[in-house]
Order: sequence, then C-alpha cells, then structure tokens
Amino acid sequence: MSDVEDKQAITDLIARYPQYVDEREFDRLDELFTADARIDFSAFGGPTDSLIAIKQFLRDSLGAFARSQHMMGLPDITLEGDRARSRTSCNNPMILDKGDGNREVWLIGLWYDDEFQRTADGWRFTARKQERCYSVIGLRDTPLGPR
Repeated sequence: MSDVEDKQAITDLIARYPQYVDEREFDRLDELFTADARIDFSAFGGPTDSLIAIKQFLRDSLGAFARSQHMMGLPDITLEGDRARSRTSCNNPMILDKGDGNREVWLIGLWYDDEFQRTADGWRFTARKQERCYSVIGLRDTPLGPR
C-alpha cells in the first residue's frame, strides 16, 4: 500500500469508532482493535484497561444517555512502516434524558491519541488515550421538533 492508502485506511478506522459507539454497537469495536490493545479513558474518570473492560465501561456509562454524537476532527497521522500514530480532536455532545420530559446536554471536548498496527486484517488500534480539553455539563436541551 502507498502512504496515501495507509492514511485513508487509518482514517476510515478512526471514523468507524464513533459510528459503533454512538449506535451502541460495542461488540463491533472488536473489528477495530487488536486483542491486546490498551485503552486509557482516565482523562474523564474512566478506566485504563483492555478492550473487554472498556466495552463494559461504555455500556455502563453511555447507558444513561439517550444520544451521543462523537464528531471527529481530521486526524494527524504519522506512518512508521507497519505502525502508525495519530492525534484526532473530538467534540461529543451527549443527551441525558432526565425522565421528567426534560433533557440535559453534556458537551465534552477531547483529543484521541492513537497507535496502530498493520495486521493481516488491515490496520487496527493498539492503543487509544483520551486527553481532556473541556466539559460543560447541564445545558438545557430545547427540542425544535419530533425526533
């Protein structure tokens, strides 16, 4: 593969992560990570652990939210043979259903620092770490129409 093809494959991998998380298809994350990947979500109080533990953390923590929308920026990818690394910004609004007809918006801003390896199945995450930028908790959601 050329550098352009490798970078596109990694960009596609990064783009699938929010799709699976926001659609709550956590088991599909196995398609993106190596079995021994280390994931560090401690920047927002989460664990640093294996993919198995992180999937359970995502189920538990995102279960309280009616919706989330990980909006990924363009990744800055550095290729190093069969390994690569990237840094990608992310803005993540999440909608908390308060149960009384009111909804609250949480806004989270972060960067993902990722490491990748080329495998027989294509590029995979070997490490992912969040770096906190901001969080705004408790904005009122005012729906403009039916969902």
